[in-house]
Amino acid sequence: MLSYRAHLRKMKHQINPDNSIDYQLRMIRHPAKRSFASEDERNLRGKSIKSEDEILEPMNQYIGQKVKIEFQDQINCVACGRKTNKSFGQGHCFPCLQNLAECDTCIIKPELCHFDQGTCRDNDFAESHCNINHSIYLSLTSGMKIGVTRQVQEKTRWVDQGAVQALRVMTLRRRYHAGLIEAELAKEMQDKTNWRKMLKNDVDDRDLEDEKTNVLARVRSFIEEDIFDEDLSYVLEEAEVLSETTEIQRLEYPVINYPDKIKSFNLDKDSVAEGTLNGIKGQYLIMDTGVINLRKYGGYLVSVDLG
Repeated sequence: MLSYRAHLRKMKHQINPDNSIDYQLRMIRHPAKRSFASEDERNLRGKSIKSEDEILEPMNQYIGQKVKIEFQDQINCVACGRKTNKSFGQGHCFPCLQNLAECDTCIIKPELCHFDQGTCRDNDFAESHCNINHSIYLSLTSGMKIGVTRQVQEKTRWVDQGAVQALRVMTLRRRYHAGLIEAELAKEMQDKTNWRKMLKNDVDDRDLEDEKTNVLARVRSFIEEDIFDEDLSYVLEEAEVLSETTEIQRLEYPVINYPDKIKSFNLDKDSVAEGTLNGIKGQYLIMDTGVINLRKYGGYLVSVDLG
């Protein structure tokens, strides 16, 4: 049996040439202990932790074996490292939730971006994460959904959502622009995943290429009808944005048995999640006794027993 005691982080993964996915459990032994808004905060935030503090354990090899995760009643903020009694926004303390740009409402709803109004929490963050190419995409997670993500991380986003197929529809220069269009599309399309259906592998059979054609036609009508206050004419002027050929990304998750019913472990109520690992999908460990979303517990100090 292999055992660790450290702070959880979102799992890492690798997509193989055959579309299968290899997962790694990621944990941090010693979270950064620095006060919020210190002189080095902006430079340190977002950079990789020192290798000697990071645990990366391949997880596919444990499918079919026992796994135990036990919360040690301590949470450290994933941004500043301080202890917190409650986690916000997947691992942040309350001050970081209130102050960091990556915790702002517009990260979830990019159409609410307020960078142009001069009220962004962190202009450097906006320039490196928001004012860059973003993809509007279609994915099959449970049903078909429309979504937005940074183009440089679209495959990571698709895996984290548990998509079995995904396809880029178009590229926009800014997250805000992509958010405006997605919000309009979402009035008639699904923009969220039914995580229970996703974990049961209950996925609609839809043709993403056909749906992409329909979405592009709708986007063209939005712009031609000038429904946005923002000038998005460049989307039509740059013909390659609408006609760019992209391939459907298919994804194969390491799961030997999908559950018929979903029971979700909650470390805040019951400190132990334990069972035989039947598979991994999205950021979930699927056990014979229940499922656990490891991303939800970023910053939690846990003991993990594998095998």
